[in-house]
Amino acid sequence: MEDNYLEWHRDEYEKKKAAWLRKKSHLPRKHTSIDKPEDESL
Repeated sequence: MEDNYLEWHRDEYEKKKAAWLRKKSHLPRKHTSIDKPEDESL
C-alpha cells in the first residue's frame, strides 16, 4: 500500500504499548506471604 496504512497502525500500536508498559511499571506489586505453622505436622 502506498498510503502507509500499515506503518501508521504499527506506530500507533507501539505508542499504546509503550504507554501501557510505563503505566504497568508504576503499579505496586502485591506480594502475598503464606504463614506456615510452627508445627509442620498439622
